[in-house]
Amino acid sequence: MAKTPAWTRSAGKDPSGGLNDKGRASLKAAGHDIKRPVTSKQAQKSDADAERRENFKKRMCGMKNKLTSDKVANDPNSRINKSLRRWDVEC
Repeated sequence: MAKTPAWTRSAGKDPSGGLNDKGRASLKAAGHDIKRPVTSKQAQKSDADAERRENFKKRMCGMKNKLTSDKVANDPNSRINKSLRRWDVEC
């Protein structure tokens, strides 16, 4: 029986939020182009990174506000909040 891709299992997820290198590699093998998170320091160095970070912020904050329950939105250990922390983003 074949294993599911690492990005769908805990082996491919970073405990602090987002995917780890193994998770990104499994997505790349499936044909996706996924990159590491962009922090505020990195965004100051590159306009392209700053734009990518801003797009992520708009998309994820909108999802957090509209698509999650109050319980998930306020839970510091939810995947969406971990991801926002990893990107160093405040909603």
